[in-house]
Amino acid sequence: MELTTVWFVLIAVLWTGYFVLEGFDFGVGILLPFLGRDEADRRTIVRSIGPVWDGNEVWLLVAGGATFAAFPEWYATLFSGFYLPLFLILLALIMRGVALEYRNKSDSTKGWDRAFFWGSLGPALLWGVAFTNIVRGVPLDADHEYTGTLFTLLNPVALLGGVATLLLFTQHGAVFLALRTTGDLRARAVRAARLLAPVTILVGLAFLLVVRSGAVSWAALALAVAGLAGTLVATLIGRDGWAFTASAVAIVAVTATLFTSLWPNVMPALDPANSLTVINAASSPYTLTVMTWVAAIFTPLVLIYQGWTYWIFRRRLTGAF
Repeated sequence: MELTTVWFVLIAVLWTGYFVLEGFDFGVGILLPFLGRDEADRRTIVRSIGPVWDGNEVWLLVAGGATFAAFPEWYATLFSGFYLPLFLILLALIMRGVALEYRNKSDSTKGWDRAFFWGSLGPALLWGVAFTNIVRGVPLDADHEYTGTLFTLLNPVALLGGVATLLLFTQHGAVFLALRTTGDLRARAVRAARLLAPVTILVGLAFLLVVRSGAVSWAALALAVAGLAGTLVATLIGRDGWAFTASAVAIVAVTATLFTSLWPNVMPALDPANSLTVINAASSPYTLTVMTWVAAIFTPLVLIYQGWTYWIFRRRLTGAF
């Protein structure tokens, strides 16, 4: 297998891990004002992701670093053309992180809870907008520079993608809270998951039908629908672990649909002659070889450590300190 293909797949895996893990963080933040009836509930909701949320964000940092090192042309075009949306995502992530760190150190938590909510909702929406544009294609010139505007990115299909990821992550957060809490809070999380599931299935299916291309994408689309349906069924019968697993499978399949539809491009242009591909956007073979050895050594260590973290904090939360 070509090293360019290996790194395209690895970057897809990194984004998949980020969306699966950070996805429920976003969902928890979005659901905070709706499920947290009092400070004890809200504190428990925040505690549910307290030990893991910052580790989940590492997947984004590694995905960005891998893109810069393996496909520098892709990185340059993406971060220059999508500068404002990506800046807004970064600002929201900073605001969310500050809120999580400081809400327990303040006499009043209302402002921090609002920051947590908007800092979660913004990225959940904007990641869908960004990736839909990447898959569908954007205006690039012969030098691979973006020639559109912000409003070019805010097209109807991209906004549909944003709503789809927003719903998908919110439902993922609901089933995560059902898995991690007990009592009335868990019951409210289950009800939220049941209400969100049908809408998420409909919007997600419409979005995937628009962006998918190729036989592999059809298979990924079918798996995504099966995962969403499995989430609903498992939630209805009270199997929280299976519901969360099915929700994670759906996110994996949605991300696979996006990346398989993208291949062999990394940044399609409206004029195919100007598209960035895994060939013309890649680093030198020597760079890719060195990176492959580094990834082979350190990736398993990171996965083992993060898996251990989740195992240590696996118990349900019964109340706030």
